[in-house]
Amino acid sequence: MTYPPEGFTPAESRARIGHGDQRFETAVMQALTWQIQERSGMGVHVEDTPEDDEVRYNPVTFDENGVPVVPASIGTPRVERTTPDGTPLLTAGTTATLTMHAFGQTVQAPVRVVAIIDERDRKGFAYGTLEGHPLSGEESFVVERTPDGSVWLQVRQFSQPASRKWRFVAPLLRRQQRVMAEKYLAALRGD
Repeated sequence: MTYPPEGFTPAESRARIGHGDQRFETAVMQALTWQIQERSGMGVHVEDTPEDDEVRYNPVTFDENGVPVVPASIGTPRVERTTPDGTPLLTAGTTATLTMHAFGQTVQAPVRVVAIIDERDRKGFAYGTLEGHPLSGEESFVVERTPDGSVWLQVRQFSQPASRKWRFVAPLLRRQQRVMAEKYLAALRGD
């Protein structure tokens, strides 16, 4: 966030959404099944999920003390994970179209999941925008458990208008981003 790509504007929002291990696990499941977006009033239509045999990047895995235990690799098949009710969790490479209503318009916003965050006390995902989205950039949704047991949701983004058409309404886009960030936080707080 300190050094976003040139021309991109960063933003960060964070809120305490509860306390305890059960709240953390529930919030993680909500984050990794698009519930943050759905509870914020967006429609989510998953377009594609990568096949197990597609080449994928697997990041370094760390133990609870932050010591690397498994190096990064390429080509290892994903491990399919689901919620207790069988709902599949997000995987890197998943593409979806988010539908939102803003300023009297229905806006389609295509995205691709570019990273899954899977650390002991930090879990979530990040997506990048695809052609047709009003913005060009990335957004992450990370649920964090602090040493005192507090559970937080952090939303980070960096973006710029995706085209000349959207540059004309850039102030409205920024305002809508702030509104959506508040809705995301409220979605897991239970407001």
